[in-house]
Amino acid sequence: MISNMIPKKIKKKIDKKPYTATRNACKMCTPLGATMVFHGIEGTIPLLHGSQGCSTYMRRYLISHFREPVDIASSNFTEDTAIFGGGANLMLAIENVARQYTPKMIGIATTCLSETIGDDVPMILNGMDKALDDTILVHVSTPSYTGTHVDGFHGAVHAVVERCNPLGCKPEQAVKPRQNINVFPGMLSNEDIRHLKEIFTDLDIEFTILPDYSERLEGPSWDDYQVIQKGGTPIRQIQEMNRATASVEFGAILAASVDQGTESAGSLLKERFDIPLVSLGFPVGVKATDLFFERLEALTLKPMPERYKEQRGRLIDAYVDGNKYVSGQRAVVYGEEDFVVAIAGFLAEVGIIPVLCASGGKSGLLEKALEKTLTPKIFKQVTVHQGMDFTRMEQAAGALDPDFMIGNSKGYTMSRHLKVPLVRVGFPIHDRIGGQRILHIGYKGAQALFDAIVNTLLHHNQTTSKIGYAYM
Repeated sequence: MISNMIPKKIKKKIDKKPYTATRNACKMCTPLGATMVFHGIEGTIPLLHGSQGCSTYMRRYLISHFREPVDIASSNFTEDTAIFGGGANLMLAIENVARQYTPKMIGIATTCLSETIGDDVPMILNGMDKALDDTILVHVSTPSYTGTHVDGFHGAVHAVVERCNPLGCKPEQAVKPRQNINVFPGMLSNEDIRHLKEIFTDLDIEFTILPDYSERLEGPSWDDYQVIQKGGTPIRQIQEMNRATASVEFGAILAASVDQGTESAGSLLKERFDIPLVSLGFPVGVKATDLFFERLEALTLKPMPERYKEQRGRLIDAYVDGNKYVSGQRAVVYGEEDFVVAIAGFLAEVGIIPVLCASGGKSGLLEKALEKTLTPKIFKQVTVHQGMDFTRMEQAAGALDPDFMIGNSKGYTMSRHLKVPLVRVGFPIHDRIGGQRILHIGYKGAQALFDAIVNTLLHHNQTTSKIGYAYM
């Protein structure tokens, strides 16, 4: 009877074929990436403009991966705030954070709710930083329905660089005795960032890495409580990025998006201050790391230090030793788009076929980036999916008969269903200790990844064998 009362136009829409919503998404909320960036800056507290649940979820998520205390403030929306606007809540939250933490910077990231109701955050913040003396306010728009945690990450890096290097500021003309390189590593592990710092230190180059959460999100045990953990990129160095001799920015997808008009931190500095920008994919594997060192040598005229040549030689020797175990194996690769491109390139380098490359991101650039990274022979064997959740990914992977999976711990249930082993890399890793200490980049990182993959395959063969052999 009720259906007879519905107008035909509306009834026609109701009769449309139903679809399945996202189940077990292969991505995290956009503000989560922004909070990671703010934790990588000296004396900075992240503040989410939205409900208390958003900050609680992200704190718990980051703590489970990094195994460190994580503070994320909130403007604490209520039902009234959602209706009448959150301006008063945001101003009060900023005042409370400034009073209790005395931070050097407060990084304000919006959430779905504050964006949906239309809060004009720049207008709310206008003039507030002057009233807070030395505290810098940085705002980044991060509604989760516009992207992934990686988009929030890059957006926050861009917002910080833009705020600290405003249009019209004139770089000091003092002659610097040494070269200074801006490094935008992207969403790498703590160990990756530490390894990057080792490389630039060995090359005797001054550098600024943004963000650098390798200390704040993995420091030593405390004798006394620290209101804000030590570490992070010094704000003074960020403000001097406009004086650098060059910028190095990691991420094949990020570079492709810049080519299509998206502004990154590196491209902003190039446009405003004419600082040369070198864009690279993550240096994972021999080929990608060789390119990284070649670009550094071109920028600095300094050759690769001997210790890295030795690491490279040991890695190639390991490739030869383990080739019989990995050659022709089939892998499912998933995670952030830039990470998928880097890992797929590394797998192909050692003779493994990345039969499925999947991501929750929707840049539309993943397939082209993979085609550019892989050889035609390998690429034609690869299935590429974007905007994927783990339910659909499992269906796609089941038809491809993979030998193992490589990605974050969110794929564990899928690996159990497919009865194939999982090599845990990237972010997040919640079911193992030390996820923040996994090294992916450089020759050392490739060595660790190669050993982990070979040993995972050997372990799987041993445990599934009826014989239970102990010699390989």
